[in-house]
Amino acid sequence: MTDATTLTPGYAETLRELATDQGVLRYHEVGDGPPLLLLHGSGPGVTGWRNYRGNLAAFARHFRCLVLEFPGFGVSDPTDQHPMAAAPQAVLGFLDGLGLDRVDVVGNSMGGIVAVNLAIARPGLFRRVVTVGGIGRNLFSPAPGEGINLLVDFTENPTREALVRWMHSMVYDPAVVTDEMVEERWAQATDPDTLAAARRMYGRKALAAGMAAAQASEQPPYWAMLHKVTAPTLVTWGRDDRVSPVDMAVLPMRTMPRAELHVLPECGHWVMIEQRAAWESVVLAFLTRPGDDG
Repeated sequence: MTDATTLTPGYAETLRELATDQGVLRYHEVGDGPPLLLLHGSGPGVTGWRNYRGNLAAFARHFRCLVLEFPGFGVSDPTDQHPMAAAPQAVLGFLDGLGLDRVDVVGNSMGGIVAVNLAIARPGLFRRVVTVGGIGRNLFSPAPGEGINLLVDFTENPTREALVRWMHSMVYDPAVVTDEMVEERWAQATDPDTLAAARRMYGRKALAAGMAAAQASEQPPYWAMLHKVTAPTLVTWGRDDRVSPVDMAVLPMRTMPRAELHVLPECGHWVMIEQRAAWESVVLAFLTRPGDDG
């Protein structure tokens, strides 16, 4: 049996560009079939390609996979906005530019938050939603989690040692983090524009300002609005996640009316990487399951 990772198309042959009013969005496209949008997480050196490259061979057998690179992470054109604020408009502009009005979506961590916010604001935009950790809120565990604190440490003082500590917090098995992964992340995470964008998200002053603004706002936080996500949703989580601990999953599992939860053992935050085959099996079963899509 051939390992699916050996079938993954290359970076250059799948890379595409889409010009928008907010700058050029870059993305990877592979496969045929119904459109599947894949949204990446945040953190040093992250890209959509690095999040999902190992999963594309499996998904591309069933879907037209569209891996969007969010502005502010060093692949699409940069943004002066907070990257989380720029992301929803990037998604809407991207789908509009490709002429897509309804897609399935997979969102890892930050990408999951972006997806559920759009599902709340634009019912009908997504046929089905898959999230990977990240959504909800800490109920029993300290907040922010260990991995977020290590992310802040790196953002404030970017060293290779700090990067490795953070990357190890993303996984259950430290052997998953290879020297090659560290080096490719390091090169991008220390790019001046990318680092500046990261500091708008994870610098200590930025985090404190964001918390103060949230406390002063009359708008409810997104996690208090999860009951408005009407699309069928698969919430996936690593049992040993040290970035967004698994108790966060209770809120979306209980309040999202059409949500189901799958927790993978011996697995940290990078579920789609660390438990690739098991995660792909669960996600494909959900996305290809016959039934009412709302």
